[in-house]
Amino acid sequence: MLVLTVGTFFAAFTLPSKGLLALLGALIGVSIAAWAAGRAAWPTKILGTAVGIGISVALVQVAPTYKKVGFGFFPIDDRSEFNIKVETPPGSSLLYTRQKAGMVERIARSVPEVRYTYSTIGDGATGSVDAGTIFVRLTPKKDRDRSADDIAAVVRDSVKATTGFTTSVYTSDFNGGRKQLALNIRGEDGAVLNAVAEQVKSIVAQVPNVVDLSLSTKGQKPEVNVELNRGLAGSLGVTVGQVALSIRPAFAGIDAGDWVDPSGETRDVRIRLAPEYRERITDLAQLPLVVAGPNGPVTIPLGQVAEIRQSIGPAVINHLNRDNNVAVEWNVAGRSTGEVMADAQVKLQALDLPPGVEIATGGDQEGQDEAFGSIFFALGVAVLLMYLVLVMQFGSFLDPLAIMASLPLSLIGVFLSLSLANYTINIMSLIGVILLMGIVAKNAILLIDFAKWAQEEKGLSIRDALIEAGGIRLRPIMMTTVALIAGMIPIALGTGEGSQFRSPLGVAIIGGVITSTLLTLLVVPTFYEVLHETRARFFGAKKAAHRNLDPAAAPPLAPKHTP
Repeated sequence: MLVLTVGTFFAAFTLPSKGLLALLGALIGVSIAAWAAGRAAWPTKILGTAVGIGISVALVQVAPTYKKVGFGFFPIDDRSEFNIKVETPPGSSLLYTRQKAGMVERIARSVPEVRYTYSTIGDGATGSVDAGTIFVRLTPKKDRDRSADDIAAVVRDSVKATTGFTTSVYTSDFNGGRKQLALNIRGEDGAVLNAVAEQVKSIVAQVPNVVDLSLSTKGQKPEVNVELNRGLAGSLGVTVGQVALSIRPAFAGIDAGDWVDPSGETRDVRIRLAPEYRERITDLAQLPLVVAGPNGPVTIPLGQVAEIRQSIGPAVINHLNRDNNVAVEWNVAGRSTGEVMADAQVKLQALDLPPGVEIATGGDQEGQDEAFGSIFFALGVAVLLMYLVLVMQFGSFLDPLAIMASLPLSLIGVFLSLSLANYTINIMSLIGVILLMGIVAKNAILLIDFAKWAQEEKGLSIRDALIEAGGIRLRPIMMTTVALIAGMIPIALGTGEGSQFRSPLGVAIIGGVITSTLLTLLVVPTFYEVLHETRARFFGAKKAAHRNLDPAAAPPLAPKHTP
């Protein structure tokens, strides 16, 4: 079969299709096919064993690449930009955060490949001003030698020398500004969770290629507690809501509309107490409250009906499924997220967790597990539906098995091509695998469908029908394969900005199509013949045994001669 395939391929594609050379090519192809047909008497068991050994050796050679490729949620994509998140200590002022963000901007602009930067200070959702985001735009991909990841690593290392804030670098926006990986530590006691989180953080720090490691709690910050004397406040008609409504405008401010400056730009206006009236606890104690008096409304200081004290409290309290939650978060540089998370989980097995505390994966890993589960389920359903359609088409439950046997062969090329291109098994490469299932099955259908036709219409044996199908169907199989590979090459190269995101899809399809096409021409015919000979032996023996046990099917006895 291998010689026939090579010979027919040579005759069909290497020689011209017209003139004397075409005739010479046809003669060469027929000669090689005839020579191969002379070898067609080889027992099916020998062919099946040889092909089985070859496939097994190929799988053994490819198996190590499975671990080498690794898993990831999204492909690495060079979009000529990245973001830097700057976090100052909880309670920092807007001016302090702006100064630290300016330091990071100057460091980033010192890199030759950086075109410009701009920063955004504060969080519009929470109103906090102790964080900011710096957008960094790079020169076009074709004009630089280093990737966006390499440049981001340089900026990250340069910022480490500074103090007074922490930074995180994001080269992808697919995770919504969150870090790539996280471990959620859940429980009831916040103090216990913080202690366990510190232990987990120290363990994760030992894993190679972990960067931007931090906790979601963000440490502690100073706070002021106002405890209302409810008895006294109630006698004066002061409520908790009234106190809150008085404190918020005075210290946090209240929106008072907008103002158009002389340049025509609209600015928001927010009113609050001047700094000298809100810097100390005594200032808060002197905050006036309006209460009802015998002769009309009067004002009293807040300190008259409340105890005001300063303390330290958690900067952030997170909840997950109604439990207290502390997340250990980090980014990954230079490895796949799947490998890093696997290493972290292995190291965490030695950690003794207190009762009531559990650790679960989060970040990209959580989304990856959910997405991959859906993709694998869809792939299984697609393969099952494909088999059922083939059963209806061929009118047999056995023949489609030969076609389905070609599907795993594409995975050999997928793993090899992804390993050579240094890509991970991610959501795009898995989409390519789903596409491959239909492409690979198409080649096998072309082969088996013609072989069945030759058996039914020409009365050929299985072996002869497969040999004729291999010679005739090779050209359309190779034409569609070459056309598909040519169409996937631009996607696989991923030369433009943002095109690397789709590159694993093209690489997976090209590698899978090449190996599956070559192996399909060998494995599918052999497996098809083995299936039919096995069925003939098994059901043939059963039919023979049935005939021997059936009195009606037994031959008539010879008449006895009496003397």
